[in-house]
Amino acid sequence: MSKKPGKLWAQIQNNAQNVRFGDFLRLVEWFGFVAKGGRGSHRTFFHPGVREILDLQELGGEAKPYQIRQLLKLVRQYGLKGGAS
Repeated sequence: MSKKPGKLWAQIQNNAQNVRFGDFLRLVEWFGFVAKGGRGSHRTFFHPGVREILDLQELGGEAKPYQIRQLLKLVRQYGLKGGAS
């Protein structure tokens, strides 16, 4: 079952593991990132207020923990706010 972005955000702040890739992609978009390409298991996301690019890859149907931590860092560093869940 997929999780709403707000609930997933609360979960991953304490545990950046075992997150379904599709749920993670919705979370990334919830914070205002926009998909700008990618093929297969790779997705590239940009955000108008963020200098860094998120290049995400799926591993066994899940998001990679280091990429989840990367999103956590960017949200905190840039003060990003999630949209309505």
